[in-house]
Amino acid sequence: MPDKMLVCKDCGAQFAFTEGEQAFYKEKGFDNEPVRCPDCRRAKKQQRQGGGGGYGGGGGGYDRGW
Repeated sequence: MPDKMLVCKDCGAQFAFTEGEQAFYKEKGFDNEPVRCPDCRRAKKQQRQGGGGGYGGGGGGYDRGW
């Protein structure tokens, strides 16, 4: 199972889906190949986890009466 070159759907960069990654995906039962490069995957994961600290994006959720 040779490395596969894929194109990231977010940034358009080519990245390698290595033989080891392919084996890992198969072992985990994943049917689809990755669609994002490692950098975009990392950024997307951070975005899902809140990634900026703070208290949820600024709206506040209550009226301070100012």
